[in-house]
Amino acid sequence: MSDPVLRLSGVEKFYKRGTPGEIHVLKGAALEVSRGEVVALVAPSGAGKSTLLHIAGLLDVPDAGTVAIGGEEMQGKPDRRRTAVRRAELGFVYQFHHLLPEFTALENIVLPQLANGVARGAAEERARALLDTVGIAHREDHRPAALSGGEQQRVAFCRAMANEPRLLLADEPTGNLDPETSARVFGALMTLVRETGLSAVIATHNLELAAQMDRTLKLDAGHLTPA
Repeated sequence: MSDPVLRLSGVEKFYKRGTPGEIHVLKGAALEVSRGEVVALVAPSGAGKSTLLHIAGLLDVPDAGTVAIGGEEMQGKPDRRRTAVRRAELGFVYQFHHLLPEFTALENIVLPQLANGVARGAAEERARALLDTVGIAHREDHRPAALSGGEQQRVAFCRAMANEPRLLLADEPTGNLDPETSARVFGALMTLVRETGLSAVIATHNLELAAQMDRTLKLDAGHLTPA
């Protein structure tokens, strides 16, 4: 049996550790995500879901416990290796799109591929295919300011998928959209995920969206449990 795409074991995280105001954000969090599995992460505001995603995405380190990506334990690895794994294996989507305003939709998806050594022609071909999958190929030459909020977020999804990651980590990816647009944009995200076969952990407050994923976990009081 192949290794999980993501494995968290006994993850602990403190803020202001050792002080009277210490906050114990994560308490022995454990999670395994298999290839092609989409996991919903449901948590109240301030419960630590962003912290969990940052640790899973190698943007932060736990105070205890381990993180493995594709079977490779990341504890103690040098920053260069962590950066290489993050760039090659992981894709990130946030509540706000964070697109580069001076570049078109197509260019925003091409740039991370160029940084990863992909030839421009191949990068543009993949970018157009991704935009087509989410239904906005006709908007490839528009800059973010000329796109609607839903279109901007779909471009952000495509950018996260540009380098063919194994795992997508999404933090409230439709939380800044109205309910109708949210449902439509989330459908586009799920189409991308299912068609590419990658794994995903998607944090959301929306239980209807969570129900469309393979399973749901709840983060509350530092503990990660089935919902």
